[in-house]
Amino acid sequence: MIAGAGSGKTRVLTYKIAYLLASGDYSPYQILALTFTNKAAREMKERIASVVGGATASRLWMGTFHSIFSRILRTNAERIGFSRDFTIYDQSDSRSLIKTVIKEMSLDDKVYKPATVQAIISNAKNALITPSAYAANAALIEADMRSKRPLIRDIYKIYWSRCARAGAMDFDDLLLYTNILFRDHPDVLEFYQNQFRYVLVDEYQDTNTAQFELIRLLAGKYKNLCVVGDDDQSIYKFRGATIENILSFEKQYHGAKVIRLEQNYRSTKSILDAANAVISHNQGRKGKKLWTKNASGDKITVYEALNESDEANYVAGRIFSISKGKNFKDFAILYRTNAQSNALEYAFKRNSIPYRIIGGTRFFDRAEVKAVSYTHLRAHETDSYL
Repeated sequence: MIAGAGSGKTRVLTYKIAYLLASGDYSPYQILALTFTNKAAREMKERIASVVGGATASRLWMGTFHSIFSRILRTNAERIGFSRDFTIYDQSDSRSLIKTVIKEMSLDDKVYKPATVQAIISNAKNALITPSAYAANAALIEADMRSKRPLIRDIYKIYWSRCARAGAMDFDDLLLYTNILFRDHPDVLEFYQNQFRYVLVDEYQDTNTAQFELIRLLAGKYKNLCVVGDDDQSIYKFRGATIENILSFEKQYHGAKVIRLEQNYRSTKSILDAANAVISHNQGRKGKKLWTKNASGDKITVYEALNESDEANYVAGRIFSISKGKNFKDFAILYRTNAQSNALEYAFKRNSIPYRIIGGTRFFDRAEVKAVSYTHLRAHETDSYL
């Protein structure tokens, strides 16, 4: 299902599952639904429960890729040399171990930045590349040589062995090791193929190689696979997402039926017209055009600012010009990165516009800003005293 923004992706997937359960052809435990966030899984399960009942919904195998496959690994850990109570390293644990390895190898952490090394290893795992495969991959080795980090392969090998020795997996390992489990133990794969007679996947455009392969393997027997995604909303390539997974779906699964959800229930016509005009320039897309029964709505204003300060001043001025009879809480500002709030906060303070940051810390409340301000104030007081 190719589903545009605001077209009811979650609702469609939810009712698809409810329909399968109501048909009587599938027991809850025979349906596997994979999502990218715990929030999405909870919302879907709650919606399904409202249709088929909580007891039935609770027996579904529904959750994030990592939660579902960690559950499978716990059951079969001994088959790949781990105990069932293996530890799962979060991003902080993983980076800390990488820092230790870099330090023990006496490498310059300005060149071998732990965050960069961690990202390289993560991308390798998401592409199902083990340390031995990495060391044998001429393209990867050449890329590391060009970036003046020729020892990435050694860091990866040591990191991998340290995790195994500690009985630990990081988040990427949960997918990689499940692939290894299914590859090396066909009987385990067959067991789960027989159990999961229907596989459903949300946000399919964001799947990576490891996830694609797990989906392919689990749906390989019954070939009951339903995926929902939007090829125009794939923004996670830097995390290993492979847009080709959704673009080539019909080639991978011959006879697949493609359904386009193009009616938008969320936005006005003006917004959709602008969005369609921008999206039409995307390359390598399956093609769709969103439409809505909603009103035209206000026209979109585009302002080309000279810099971030000009942009912030323009926003503050616009709020003042249209705020008559309205509360400041009626206005919302969206930005892509936290750093972009700095200029806006300065502009609001100059114009006495009250504001609050959602999901972050106000610029002037950040510890480092307070520290600088305090140091400046103490220096000023000292100068005044002298």
